[in-house]
Amino acid sequence: MIELFIDNIELFLTYIVEICTVLLELFGVIVLVCTAVRCFVMWIHHDSRLRLDLARGIALSLEFKMGSEVLRTVVVRQWSELGILGAVIFLRGLLTFLIHWEIKHEKEDLEKQS
Repeated sequence: MIELFIDNIELFLTYIVEICTVLLELFGVIVLVCTAVRCFVMWIHHDSRLRLDLARGIALSLEFKMGSEVLRTVVVRQWSELGILGAVIFLRGLLTFLIHWEIKHEKEDLEKQS
């Protein structure tokens, strides 16, 4: 009886995590697409803040995607899956760090131009 209850709770948690993971990934895709469209318009108008806005949008999108990967670790069953998820999280974290570094330098360049 208790085992059945625990199995049902585990199944429910798995479904909730999968739904939330998909939603977070969807949010990341939406942010990236909206940023790309907005930056394309900025590119047409030769706006100097293009690179900064694009980097910010990519960083935010990556953070949503990384959040989905962290959430996915809740339902991992095997060590090999955990290793792959860890590598993905590490790479996305590294990309986010590099993009934030680029944002910092782009801000400095824009301030020098002003």
